[in-house]
Amino acid sequence: MEIATSPNGTRLLKVWFVILVVFLYAPLLLLLIFSFNDNNLPVFPLRGFTTDAYRQFASNPELKASIVTSVKVAALSSIGAVILGTLASIVLVRRDFFGRGGVSALLLSPLVVPYIALAIGLLVFFNEASLPLGIKSIVMGHIVVSIPYAILILVPRLERLDARLEEAARDLGAGALQTFRLITFPLLLPALVSAYLVAFVLSFDEIVIAYFVNGQVTTFPLYLFSTLRFPTLLPQVLAV
Repeated sequence: MEIATSPNGTRLLKVWFVILVVFLYAPLLLLLIFSFNDNNLPVFPLRGFTTDAYRQFASNPELKASIVTSVKVAALSSIGAVILGTLASIVLVRRDFFGRGGVSALLLSPLVVPYIALAIGLLVFFNEASLPLGIKSIVMGHIVVSIPYAILILVPRLERLDARLEEAARDLGAGALQTFRLITFPLLLPALVSAYLVAFVLSFDEIVIAYFVNGQVTTFPLYLFSTLRFPTLLPQVLAV
């Protein structure tokens, strides 16, 4: 009997799972509690129950605009990362070419390069290329850092797909695009959705690259960072 399937092993895994869930979500629960606290600072003891933070958030156009901006950036960059990541994954899995290991390492390099170095490099590139800073520059920067995550999700899925299914479709007269649309894409769809969600969350939460290439645009993480200097605005962020 394996340890993981034994009675004691099952109990240990359940206890570990509960600890993990508490570790991940207890901070979020604290933020929810503090959002109703009648105090500008998230500290105990609680002073009282209030919903003022939610009313202030509803009437704060700058905060709502920053959230909308982050959603737009995350949605666009996630689409770009998934499309480019899909193309790169297909080449890495389905094609045998010289230097594939080097290309794979290059595509995954944003995982190990510090974000601040990437941000400075992107800022220099945009300035040298005379590209305006704003939503477009943030989207391009987030695509760069999101592609590796998309590849790491899509490559294992492609490796598990039987290539003979695609070969059979081609033998029956389907072209490359038709084979991808009718065979590869439906089988790859769960991984595509997962890659999109991971890229979306990563982009929505990213602040370092957005800080360097935002121009006059303010994303939600940037707004959140700025509110740390003004305790009166912090409850609104907790309400979000």
